[in-house]
Amino acid sequence: MKDLGKRFAQLQLGLFVYGVSMALMIRAHLGTMPWDVFHQGVAKQTGLPFGLIVAGTGALVLLLWIPLRQRPGVGTISNVLVIGFVAQLTLDVLPESVPLPVRIGMLLAGVVLNGLAGGLYIGARLGPGPRDGLMTGLSAKTGRSIRLIRTLIEIAVVTSGWLLGGTLGIGTLLYAVAIGPLVQFFLARLTAPVAREVR
Repeated sequence: MKDLGKRFAQLQLGLFVYGVSMALMIRAHLGTMPWDVFHQGVAKQTGLPFGLIVAGTGALVLLLWIPLRQRPGVGTISNVLVIGFVAQLTLDVLPESVPLPVRIGMLLAGVVLNGLAGGLYIGARLGPGPRDGLMTGLSAKTGRSIRLIRTLIEIAVVTSGWLLGGTLGIGTLLYAVAIGPLVQFFLARLTAPVAREVR
């Protein structure tokens, strides 16, 4: 039970940091992560708050788990509820316009913090986020590699988000190149140990 409590706290910290990292990249106005290009585009077209779009998209993606026979965990539900709320809260306090050097710093901080967040919430082992579960579910259903499925999904969301008015830029490319190594680095240090069975 104590182990579960620590993992839950690690999960929530990871989701909080994830939301902050999203907001930093958005306020940098230099391009953001693929799904957020889509979230931004939808927010611009609908006039709805960005955080609400993030949460709503997560909930809709979760519905796609049903035919894929994916099973959500507490981390999955927390992902839908926490990240969008924290991202919106952070966007509300960050300035809309800052000098370019500050924007570059915000972009770099956002990418690194997103890697840390991934290590924290994935390492808690309490269930994947809706978008990650969609990727693994489609991979299992089609027999295609996770790398291919993730690439196809992200091309689709970036393209549609950009067409809707989302910000595509150098930050998007930097994120695509850096996030894998960053998450791997942090996961190696933050993954919760598996409890040994008592025989």
